[in-house]
Amino acid sequence: MKYRRLGQTGLNVSTVCFGAMTFGEADDTSFMHKLGTPEDETFRLIDMALDAGCNFIDTADVYGQDGLSERVLGRYFETRGRRNEAVLATKFRFTMGEGPNRQGASRHRVIECCEASLKRLKTDHIDLYQIHMQDNATPEEETLRALDDLVRSGKVRYIGCSNYAAYRLVNSLWTSQTRGLASFVSLQAQYSLVERNLEREHIPACREHGLGVLPWSPLAGGFLTGKYRKDQAPEEGSRFEKWKERYAKFTDRHWAILEATESIAKEMDATIPQVALAWLLHQPTVSSVIFGARTQAQLEDNLKAAELELSDASLAVLDEASRVEWGYPYDFMGRIMGSW
Repeated sequence: MKYRRLGQTGLNVSTVCFGAMTFGEADDTSFMHKLGTPEDETFRLIDMALDAGCNFIDTADVYGQDGLSERVLGRYFETRGRRNEAVLATKFRFTMGEGPNRQGASRHRVIECCEASLKRLKTDHIDLYQIHMQDNATPEEETLRALDDLVRSGKVRYIGCSNYAAYRLVNSLWTSQTRGLASFVSLQAQYSLVERNLEREHIPACREHGLGVLPWSPLAGGFLTGKYRKDQAPEEGSRFEKWKERYAKFTDRHWAILEATESIAKEMDATIPQVALAWLLHQPTVSSVIFGARTQAQLEDNLKAAELELSDASLAVLDEASRVEWGYPYDFMGRIMGSW
């Protein structure tokens, strides 16, 4: 396993991160119904990941239902006693519980959510505590002051953000700097060969300010698994068989990306997911790529991506196949300066 610093911190995390969204079996009131992994199997997969050197685990209070993913992780650490082997990340912001303060990032809620997550996770600290999405109804300074208090108390080691607009991210970093508050060290965001819009503003901002990027959905919601073929209906029981409207929106660009990724995979005797994950790991601002796995085979396949080295020629093929139209002013600046 390879390791990188989380942004500009001194914390080393494995280059692949085990995403915990599927930990535990949720009932039919949850969006994760029938998509989760039974608890005993989840325990076995976590053991395998830690044994392989994957020390980074990412969850959120809303994963599963009523904190299910966090509760499963808490029981795992209580049973196995391996808490010190893991860099544990979780998130807050979306709806949990009842009442007028059941969502958002107010000071009241930040502290309340952290205390609840600590109890579910059965730990005295969270290594990386992330706001799941910006809250336009709450001043950023209010959120940051609450997070700063949690860091100073020792309940949180580092803070990060997820699903932030670039302007809000930079404003947050400026607020932390000028007010002497703890600052975000990472950005968790959707990023893949299919979804590269992050490269317009977020990637340059993270590079300038030293944040580590943590891509989620690196396989584009399952599109880059190799299960799907152009002009063919999705497999029965597959994710896109359930989400037919999304499958119908795939364009020639999507299929060109899949074709290029498959071609590189065959050349390297690798799998399509491994190549897709490896492409992200070749992006200089990426600290760790978050993957999901419901089976041992999926886990083993994803872990191998950490060791896959892509040649410059392979990267160029993937870059060209996944190229997007940047639009103004990026195309204009690119023609004149070669970059922005």
